[in-house]
Amino acid sequence: MRIASLDHLVLTVADLDATVEFYERLGMWREDFEDGRVALRFGAQKLNLHLAGEEIVPHARVARPGSADLCFLIEGSLEAAEQGLRAAAIPIELGPVERTGALGALRSLYVRDPDGNLVELSEAVG
Repeated sequence: MRIASLDHLVLTVADLDATVEFYERLGMWREDFEDGRVALRFGAQKLNLHLAGEEIVPHARVARPGSADLCFLIEGSLEAAEQGLRAAAIPIELGPVERTGALGALRSLYVRDPDGNLVELSEAVG
C-alpha cells in the first residue's frame, strides 16, 4: 500500500460558525450534510468540523480546539494574500518567511483561526 493524497482533515472547534466564517474569508466554502455535519471545501480536499464535546465517533484520542498546525498552498501571489488578510482584518502573526514544503521552497504567512490553530498560507517558489 502507498498513500496517494490527502482527502480531508478534522478540526475540533469551539464555535462552528466562527470557524466557518474565518475559513470562508480564506476562500473555502461551507458544506452541510443531512446528518448535521459541517465541512469546509477547498480544491479537492476538505476540513471536517467537529464541535468540541460533540465529536463524531471515531475521533482523535485527544480532540481539542486549537491543537492543529496547518499549511495551505494559495492561488495567486503572497502579496495579494497579505493584502486580502489585512482587508479582512485577519492579523498576520509572522511573515512573509521562507519555508520548505512537501514539494520544495515556499514563502509563507502565518495567521491563527478562532480556536488558535496555526494556519500557514504559502506560495510555492520556483
